[in-house]
Amino acid sequence: MIQASDPRLVLASASSSRAALLRAAGLVFTAEAAHVDETALKAAAQAEGIPAADTAVMLADAKAQRLSRRYPEALVIGGDQMLVCEDHWFDKPADMAAARAQLEALRGRTHALPTALVCWREGQRIWHHVATPKLTMRGFSDALLEAYLEIEGEAVLHSVGGYRIEGPGLQLFERIEGAQDAILGLPMLPLLGFLRQHGVLAG
Repeated sequence: MIQASDPRLVLASASSSRAALLRAAGLVFTAEAAHVDETALKAAAQAEGIPAADTAVMLADAKAQRLSRRYPEALVIGGDQMLVCEDHWFDKPADMAAARAQLEALRGRTHALPTALVCWREGQRIWHHVATPKLTMRGFSDALLEAYLEIEGEAVLHSVGGYRIEGPGLQLFERIEGAQDAILGLPMLPLLGFLRQHGVLAG
């Protein structure tokens, strides 16, 4: 048996990309959104001068902790991701106009995606990991930007970057440093290593 039946895995997220990564790795899990006030947590972190990577851990921790209270016997996986470009924090665009403005702001620049993973079980955090991919957008034309937004449509609203590198959004970049699964929000190799050490997966 590759995966033990106990503890069961719970993904504290409604993210389809995170669920797809776990599923592709052969993991059996349930997924459930953990409702936390991300806007308030981010605002407090910025006011206190907390770095983006630490803020990503705080957000992932809050999500995992919330579901761990509901499922204390489970191993709960929480994840979150920030986007930072020249000290400015970006959020998921609210609409297509915001997505366009965001991609214009990132064009020709390098941004970082601090991506945090946290695991909780029996009322305590037992593991966390942070990966920080860096991505450089090329200086693409306005015509390409409009064509991209037309092709992708509202799918770009589900990404903190306003792009999908697993799709046509890859054409917007000239350099990517970091694993694609981390860019998609779930660094899989560190997580699988932890699950093996914890006895959830066969060694």
